[in-house]
Amino acid sequence: MERILIIGCSGSGKSTLARALGEKLDIPVVHLDQLWWKEGWENVTREEFDSRLAMAMNGDRWIIDGNYSRTIPMRLPKCDTIIYLDFNRWECLLGMMQRVLGSYGKVRPDMSPGCPERFDPEFVKWIWNFNKNNRVRNYTWLAQAKHAESIVLKNRKEVKAFLEQL
Repeated sequence: MERILIIGCSGSGKSTLARALGEKLDIPVVHLDQLWWKEGWENVTREEFDSRLAMAMNGDRWIIDGNYSRTIPMRLPKCDTIIYLDFNRWECLLGMMQRVLGSYGKVRPDMSPGCPERFDPEFVKWIWNFNKNNRVRNYTWLAQAKHAESIVLKNRKEVKAFLEQL
């Protein structure tokens, strides 16, 4: 595991897993949210995002946390491991609510400066529909990435066991 993608619904713990893996394996972590957002929840252009992502993937070792499905075709060929957090919607909503309550008004370490945690009803809807809209496509990507090891974790207990066995 040298070039790792972590995908899954918001609230599943992608960033938390990325940080834990980064520490355990001594691999730099790239949070796609930091590449996409600038201060005040303004996004960069697609071109700037793609450029930032390409620079991040130039390294020999990295962990990239985030979906940004438009860029999966850029990332898939370069990774050697894909970790898919395929959690149910309730666990993701709980994770999101815990994150909002614990960090409301503060900038999380996986976000860009000037983007404090907030509650967004549209984001709740996005989480609710994530599996319906993305699960089949995510498993298709795993199947297409024959060069990479695919790891599917279904809940926080499996994530904990995975980290402990490394």
